[in-house]
Amino acid sequence: MDYQNRAGSKFGGGGVASQSATNADRRERLRKLALETIDLDKDPYFFKNHVGSFECRLCLTVHQNDGSYLAHTQGRKHQTNLARRAAKEAQLGRKKDEESYTGANAVQVKKNVVKIGRPGYQITKTLDPITRQQGLLFNLQYPEISPNTVPRIRFMSAYEQKVEDPPDKSFQYLLVAAEPYETCGFKLQAREVDRSEDKHWTWFDADRKEFWIQVTFKTEREERYSGVPGLGGPRR
Repeated sequence: MDYQNRAGSKFGGGGVASQSATNADRRERLRKLALETIDLDKDPYFFKNHVGSFECRLCLTVHQNDGSYLAHTQGRKHQTNLARRAAKEAQLGRKKDEESYTGANAVQVKKNVVKIGRPGYQITKTLDPITRQQGLLFNLQYPEISPNTVPRIRFMSAYEQKVEDPPDKSFQYLLVAAEPYETCGFKLQAREVDRSEDKHWTWFDADRKEFWIQVTFKTEREERYSGVPGLGGPRR
């Protein structure tokens, strides 16, 4: 490329860099900086999906290569989300400590709950006839559930769990908790979940003591272009 004939440049100089060239140079510098401090194999938020793109599970962004992801980790959005997550974890830790101790003499209070085993369950595969989205319908039975208790769910990444070692980032886990039953976990593919109201929902039948969970995964197109405006599928 002829740098000396750029507009505004002097003879023999490098020329005035364009905005795109400046951005590319900035991304490369950020990538090199990140490589010095980040090991992608140990990054709990780094995930390579089945279409070859890279995702940040903290910021819910999609990147076409690892260099773009590394540059993202040094950006304002990722750093802000890291700070928010650290503050939230610290707040939860303080709240847990406050709940564990009470009174002037800081007498420790423990909640003793006798676990009675795991609930019965059924899993049914689903397929949306219009969008062709694949999904799973969970039905869990809690005949001895505690009064006024509603089961709770949580999605957990492979790096958060402590059961399987080494963790496999190709999978994620769906946890379901309801006292006095033990918390049960279901191993799912690490695919992005469609969070639309009609695609992802939970319902507890208090009369029959049954808990229903609908999980629907995004299509390959939606996962690939979820970070591109106008290409991530119709808005709901």
